[in-house]
Amino acid sequence: MFSKMTVEDVNVRGKRVLVRVDFNVPLASGEVTDDRRIRLALKTINYLVGNGAKVILMSHLGRPKGKVVDSLKMDPVAKKLSELLGRPVKKLDDCVGEKVREAVAEMNDGDVILLENLRFRPEEKANDDGFASKLASLGELYVNDAFSVSHRAHASVVGITKYLPSVAGFALKEEVEHLSKVKESPEHPFVVILGGAKVSDKIGVIRGLEEKADKFLIGGGMAYTFLKAKGLEIGNSLCEEDKLELASGIMDELSKKGKGFVLPVDVLVVKGFEDKDSRKVVEVSGIPEGYMGVDIGPGSVKLFGKELQGAKTVLWNGPVGVFEIDEYAKGTKGVAEAVVGLKRCFSVAGGGDTAAAIKKFGLESGFSFISSGGGASLEFFSGEELPGIAALMDRE
Repeated sequence: MFSKMTVEDVNVRGKRVLVRVDFNVPLASGEVTDDRRIRLALKTINYLVGNGAKVILMSHLGRPKGKVVDSLKMDPVAKKLSELLGRPVKKLDDCVGEKVREAVAEMNDGDVILLENLRFRPEEKANDDGFASKLASLGELYVNDAFSVSHRAHASVVGITKYLPSVAGFALKEEVEHLSKVKESPEHPFVVILGGAKVSDKIGVIRGLEEKADKFLIGGGMAYTFLKAKGLEIGNSLCEEDKLELASGIMDELSKKGKGFVLPVDVLVVKGFEDKDSRKVVEVSGIPEGYMGVDIGPGSVKLFGKELQGAKTVLWNGPVGVFEIDEYAKGTKGVAEAVVGLKRCFSVAGGGDTAAAIKKFGLESGFSFISSGGGASLEFFSGEELPGIAALMDRE
C-alpha cells in the first residue's frame, strides 16, 4: 500500500504544478535516442493537463557540473516530449529568474513548460535552500514523479518540499508499489541476481534482503572479489582488495542461514578489454595470470538457469558481464533469457545498466517490471528511506 498522497488526492485545476521528472535521456546529434524515461512521465503530465493544471516540468540532463553546457540543454527533450504529448511544450532558457517567472505568469490552464537543465546550477545538487525557494515560488503544488532521483537530497527533490504541498506522480507510485512487493511480500522461491562492478555497491541489497531471499546468484565484476575471498587466483580481474574480509563474512553468514550463494563456475577472460581475439573460457579455478574476467561462461549461464528453475520472484540488479561489448554480452543475455523463460514468476529488473542490457536484447516485455532507477532501487532494497519519497505528504 502506497502511504503517500498522489496527484489524485489534490485539486490541481487552475493551479501551477511543478513536476520533478527524470528526463535524463541519451542524446546523439541533438536528438533523443531512447525516450523511455520521457514516456514514463506521460501519464502524470496528461492527467494534470486534462484536469486543467498549468504544468511546469523540471529535470536534470547529464553531468554539467554546475555550468551551462550547450550539448546538455533540454531543447531536444522538449521537442520529443511535444511529439509524445501531441501538444506544444515551451522550453525556457533557465530554471529560475525573472524571465522564467514572466513565462509562468502568462501560462493558461493546460499549458506545459519545461525548465532548463537544473544541474546547470550548482545549487541544485547542493540542496541550496534559496534555490529551492526560488523554484518553489514558480508553483502552488509540487509533484515528484522521478523515482530514479528520489535517493538524492537535491533542491528539486527534497528542498522544494519545505515550501509547497508535495505529492507523488503515477510513475513514482507504480515504482514503489512494484518494488515493495518484492521487498516486503515476495512469493517463494525468491532469487536475487546481482552483478555490476563492485561488491560495495551491492552489500546493502544483500543485507536488506538476506532474510527474505532464498538464494543469491552473483556475476559481473563483483564476483571476482568473492572468488578471491574463497582463495582462488583471479588474474587481473576486478577486485576490491579492501572488501575481501567482508565478502568472506557475507558468504559464511548466508551459509549459516541456509541461503544459497551461487558464484560462476566458468568465466570468459581476455588479456585486455580491446584484445577481443585473446578471449577464452576458463574455469574459475584456472584464471591465468595476465587475463581478466569480462563475462560469465556458458557453464555458469547453465548453472544460473538451473538455480532459477521454479522461482516465483526474481530481482535482478547489475549485468553479469561487460554487455556493452557484443563479444562479452553472452552471459548477461543468457541470464536475461533464463528469467524471461520462467513461468508464473514476478520478475523485476533494477534500472540503469540492467535495464539497458535488457533493452539491448529486446527482452523488455518478458519482465514483470523494469525499474527506472539504478541507484534509487539499490537504496530502496537496502532498507534505506529515500529522502525524495519521505519528504512527500502522508495519506491521513
